[in-house]
Amino acid sequence: MLALETVVKIRADHFRNKVPIKAIARKRGVARNTVRKAVREGAEAFGRAAGKRQPKPKLGPWIGELERMLAESAELPRRERPTLTRIHEDLAALGCRAGYDSVRRHAAAWSERQALEAPREAHVPLRFDPGEAFQFDWSTEEVTVGGASVTVKAAHFRLCHSWMAFVRLYRRESLEMLVDAHNRAFAFFGGSCR
Repeated sequence: MLALETVVKIRADHFRNKVPIKAIARKRGVARNTVRKAVREGAEAFGRAAGKRQPKPKLGPWIGELERMLAESAELPRRERPTLTRIHEDLAALGCRAGYDSVRRHAAAWSERQALEAPREAHVPLRFDPGEAFQFDWSTEEVTVGGASVTVKAAHFRLCHSWMAFVRLYRRESLEMLVDAHNRAFAFFGGSCR
């Protein structure tokens, strides 16, 4: 079956660009008779008409139950979710006579609808100009000084634009140490950030 996109391209080549049928067949990799059919009859010749809905006589009454099962399985962790085969078997146990392919197609359409309706997460990267901002935080570290293990406080600085780092160790975390750490970091970076 020829895709609608290919039919549109064939018709554009023939009617708009005046390309011969033989050249279109060679270019698109389809038979000349297929090109002729696309030129004469259009997309309608290659499938059911757009907008025509396929009836679901066997699955129809069970769609609510199927969608409930799909919604329940979507809430489970990925490893615990039942397969579509298992969902089809559960529907069959309830009395549904629909085939597996019908269940699979409806589940795929349901998943697409859920993906479109779900809120999307967006990531907005932060961008900083050189010298615009820095980050500061304290951490507690264990270091060995003269063979003895000592707990120290580390003042961490990082420029937001270049990610250049500066770390200074202190015995404790106090206001004097905070001011000293900032003075030394600004001297190291060559000035303070805006």
